[in-house]
Amino acid sequence: MMNFIENVLCLFESCFSRKAAFRWFVTITVGLMLRSDKLGVTSVIRDLALCPGCYDSMIHFFRASSWSLDSLRRCWFSAVRQYAPLYKEGNLHILVGDGVKQSKEGRRMPGVKKLFQESENSAKPEYIHGHMFGGLGILAGNIRSWACIPLSIRLHDGLQASMDWKGTTVSDASHVVQMVEDAHHAACTFGDSLLLLDRYFLTVPALEKLRSLNNSGDVRMEIITKAKKSCTAFEKPASRKPGRGRPPKKGAAVHLKELFITLAGEFQETEIELYGKKESIRYYCIDLLWGQKLYQELRFVLVEMNGVQSILASTSLTLDPLSIIRLYSYRFRIECTFRELKQQIGAFCYHFWSKHMPKLNYYRKKEEPSPLECVEGEKSRKKVLEAVRAIEMHMALSCIAMGILQSISILYIGKVSSCQLRYQRTPSKGRVSEATVMSYLRKHFFRLLGKQPELCITQIIQEQQNESGIYWDSLAS
Repeated sequence: MMNFIENVLCLFESCFSRKAAFRWFVTITVGLMLRSDKLGVTSVIRDLALCPGCYDSMIHFFRASSWSLDSLRRCWFSAVRQYAPLYKEGNLHILVGDGVKQSKEGRRMPGVKKLFQESENSAKPEYIHGHMFGGLGILAGNIRSWACIPLSIRLHDGLQASMDWKGTTVSDASHVVQMVEDAHHAACTFGDSLLLLDRYFLTVPALEKLRSLNNSGDVRMEIITKAKKSCTAFEKPASRKPGRGRPPKKGAAVHLKELFITLAGEFQETEIELYGKKESIRYYCIDLLWGQKLYQELRFVLVEMNGVQSILASTSLTLDPLSIIRLYSYRFRIECTFRELKQQIGAFCYHFWSKHMPKLNYYRKKEEPSPLECVEGEKSRKKVLEAVRAIEMHMALSCIAMGILQSISILYIGKVSSCQLRYQRTPSKGRVSEATVMSYLRKHFFRLLGKQPELCITQIIQEQQNESGIYWDSLAS
């Protein structure tokens, strides 16, 4: 286990121009895997027994200029491809993308804006002030023990006012387009891929961006998503009639929801394993044109299960309907990853802000300027962008910590039971959970490092603790 953590973290040494920055990278990433509370980055200092004076140096690391987020993400993609037990469907890797909104009360945090929450949970408020992230993961393990390893979580909204600032990397594209761009960037490392998305992402701009990216590179990516029930598609155009005029681009309109009634006799019945159990479904497959002024041919699969009707869509016309249904059922794994990132790693428990950021007005009207538009001066803008980089760096380190924990839990399937490590009311029959791995590391991490003093992470953490005046042997024992 320690050798695995060592091999993954040492790959990132080339991403830092200073040795001190790499030491803090290792220390913080390990601290996130050990943290017992979610009270900001100070939990790293408590769980690693560091001196309170290390807090200023740790905060400076997140805003330092000795690292690049792009190089860090590329290195993480390579580490996942090399060490994680990835799942493949044929010759395709399975990427999963979704958006996640996090409420934030800090009025001087850049990127905080009013967000609408579309949820069936009545406990969630309709509107919140917070950050809008785009999360991307890749499936690992097997059908009995899935894990969605997080690849990147980036801010996708709230920063458009800073596009003209010096040194900014903010995109003016929409959230759905940025998600497709992030997934294709990952596919350049992993190879040909399938991207699983929610119904929110079936838009004309997303399909246009996917088409342009596939035409511009050697890597091809396909999308499987869900369509709205009010979706309207078009039949293929009939052959052109002789005479003047341009040829038709589409045929008759087809209201997909009505096909559940008009073509009820043509639906096929079968049993398929979904979400870990056998389910009886009825389905019908049809290829139609979709998208106003785009008219791209998509494969639509109409599914009815337990009285619930759904419409799935795929840009790949070679996938069979049952594979599309089964693959889309894997999309929920990224929701489980978001839950573990929030509850175990504490990825969204950051408090990075800047005094150069104007105070957010919760009752600001649409015609009034946003706080970012009120930032003036090159120095103030630089400090605000440093706070943005600190937020995204914290998310990147959280993705790395969670990915290492998930890879360990998959690699140790059958070798250890969760009941041997911690009490669980309903112990898992497959891989142990991320919380179980964290509980084991909290109890035995220093003892395991003490047995392997030659490891790089052992020397780094020991140096940090020696500077804090902590006696290493007492922790290892």
